[in-house]
Amino acid sequence: MLMTMHGSSENMASAPAHTLPERLFGSWVHAVTPITLRHDLMAALLGAVLVLPQGIAFATLAGLPPEYGLYTAIVPCIIAALFGSSWHVMSGPTNANSLALFAMLSPLAMAFSPAYIQMVLVVTVLVGIMQWLIGALRLGSLANFISPAALFGFTSGAALLIGVYALPDLLGLAAAAEHGAAAVLLHVVAQLRAVQPAALTVAGLTLAVALLVRRWRPSWPSMLAGLVTATLLSWAWSTYVSASPLPLRTVGQIQTPWPKFAVPTVSWSALSELLGLAFALTIVALGQSISIAKAVAARSGQRIDANREFRGQGLSNIVGGFFSSYVSCGSLNRSMPNLEAGARTPLAAVFSAVLLLALVALSASLLAQIPMAALAALLLLVAVSLLDIQRWKQLFALNRTEFGVAFATLMATVSIRLEMAILLGTLLSLMSFLYRTSKPAMRTMGFDSRAPDRQFVVLADAATPLEECPQLKLLRMEGEVYFGATPHVADTLHALRHAPQPQKHLLVMGKSMNFIDLSGAQLWEAELNARRAMGGDLYFHRPRPEVIQMWQTTGFTRLLGPAHQFPDKRSAIATIFTRLDPQICRQCTARIFEECRSVPGPDVVDSPVPAIPAV
Repeated sequence: MLMTMHGSSENMASAPAHTLPERLFGSWVHAVTPITLRHDLMAALLGAVLVLPQGIAFATLAGLPPEYGLYTAIVPCIIAALFGSSWHVMSGPTNANSLALFAMLSPLAMAFSPAYIQMVLVVTVLVGIMQWLIGALRLGSLANFISPAALFGFTSGAALLIGVYALPDLLGLAAAAEHGAAAVLLHVVAQLRAVQPAALTVAGLTLAVALLVRRWRPSWPSMLAGLVTATLLSWAWSTYVSASPLPLRTVGQIQTPWPKFAVPTVSWSALSELLGLAFALTIVALGQSISIAKAVAARSGQRIDANREFRGQGLSNIVGGFFSSYVSCGSLNRSMPNLEAGARTPLAAVFSAVLLLALVALSASLLAQIPMAALAALLLLVAVSLLDIQRWKQLFALNRTEFGVAFATLMATVSIRLEMAILLGTLLSLMSFLYRTSKPAMRTMGFDSRAPDRQFVVLADAATPLEECPQLKLLRMEGEVYFGATPHVADTLHALRHAPQPQKHLLVMGKSMNFIDLSGAQLWEAELNARRAMGGDLYFHRPRPEVIQMWQTTGFTRLLGPAHQFPDKRSAIATIFTRLDPQICRQCTARIFEECRSVPGPDVVDSPVPAIPAV
């Protein structure tokens, strides 16, 4: 049902906006109903609870007081949801942004100091301006170069990271001293003897309840049900079973996250240095945001407008920088649970931010009892759902190259920084594409004289060998002849000219030659000169308008001559036949063309040859 609704929303999203709410927020405003509001509220409650420990932890990673992580989960989350493109992405603090921010700014000022905090806020505003400009200048199409294979590998790698980082809390272990998937895994292995049975019990109960609810009551918020059950268990144990609480780490008491408005200030000398750092962080944040947005959209069926997404993310950071928030972007840890929990519109993110304020302000003592093991179990459930093993098998069976791109992106995601993993996957996809297009297909064509209708066929695909005209080569060109493909095309044409018995005339079937650049035009000019030097000529059948325009621009059309481009094969062969060597025709026994009937052969005189069907 969820996919059906999102599928229809894609059509709605493509419709032109007329009303002011549509122009500001998008077409989802028309999808809001009492039913969607109920689903959004339930998903928002889970999102608010999930971001509590994440916001605190990520702010610490960034070298900021814990409340700044919660500030970042409120204001930027609302702005990005309302003005972005994705209906399900929830923005806020992320691990990658936090680590990148700390690595870039800690050499300039002491972490947690007032000067450091001001630098963070200024960088956040600068990042937002750059993001907004990318969207406003409509450069979001650059995101189209993130291939589905790279996106799938990134999603799977991020799923592994989610699972790995959830292990310490799931097992009741202390947090790892170092960050990184390998360091966390080594820490878990080294501390296996210290695993807390209580943490495993709570995590197991959370998973069991979530899975049972998902199976037997699909319309219920399964993840929230698991979280509530685990919290009630922890509370009941300490209240009715034992005087001492379970030995579990919980969310704990946090300050009320009321974002404070303030204009960040730094010296002019520091501002110039912060601009370069802001540019690097912009790439980090945008790479994560668009990848996560596309990953979520691939599961929901929604269409993503990259330019609008970039503008929304930029605006969220600009406003967030003035409300004590640091660099935010789409969070996979929250976006996927938001979708899985049944969110229907961006209002789920808005409700989540509002609920976060209300929950901490009104229920701080209750929220403090939420076991971290329960949150870790939910994150592990999300990670498992993202690891689509069946799709990995399908990709391996269908396309090993795409499988390699996806696997390399996965490995990079778990071993290096996220933005570098995305860049690597994109570069590998582009390299694969360039390699394929650098060798366009060049197929020798002919007529099947055995068939009654004399079909025009690819000779290499014929069941038995078919003869060719000894003077005229029929070659179908498939693909673009650009600078990367000209070496392959030139080598193939050279081999044809230097065959043991070369055909001096060449007719190129050009309707599938979609594009040529200057080097491609120069290649055909060189081929024309070579053909005429050997006593033959070069002809084209149905070249595309784009190709003809390039030829006219470079002057190749004038060199080729007016009688060397043909709209159909019949007129092309009829014209070229008059230019063939009649002496060779009289000795030929192949009798390929209809016109061959007019030339007596050595053994066959006026043998009837069926007509070439009209093309």
